[in-house]
This record gives sequence, structure tokens and C-alpha cells, in this order.
Amino acid sequence: MFTIKLEEWNLLKWISKNKKIFLFLIFAVIVIAGVLDIKYEGLFFQLLPTSIQTFLADLF
Repeated sequence: MFTIKLEEWNLLKWISKNKKIFLFLIFAVIVIAGVLDIKYEGLFFQLLPTSIQTFLADLF
């Protein structure tokens, strides 16, 4: 039914061996995306209350 290609299997094996590195990379991408969202006043920035928006806008 479902088959895993050799490349996908190698990636899954690498992730299972290097869990800390993989989690750090995911965390870094999320933090960078959050900072860019605040800087360019993206979707999540607009969902924040006005008082927090003004505070963050002054920070960046």
C-alpha cells in the first residue's frame, strides 16, 4: 500500500539519530519566523491586542 522511498527512509533515520539538532533547527526557524512577523507586522502580529502591538512596534 504505502511504500517509503529510500531517500525518505534515510532522512527519517537521520532525524531519529540527531533529534536534538533537528529540534533546534525547527525551533530556530520558528523564532526567526516570529521575529520577521513582528518586524513586518504580519498576520500573527495583527492578531495581538493593540497595546502589545504598539510595544512590539517600538521595540523593533
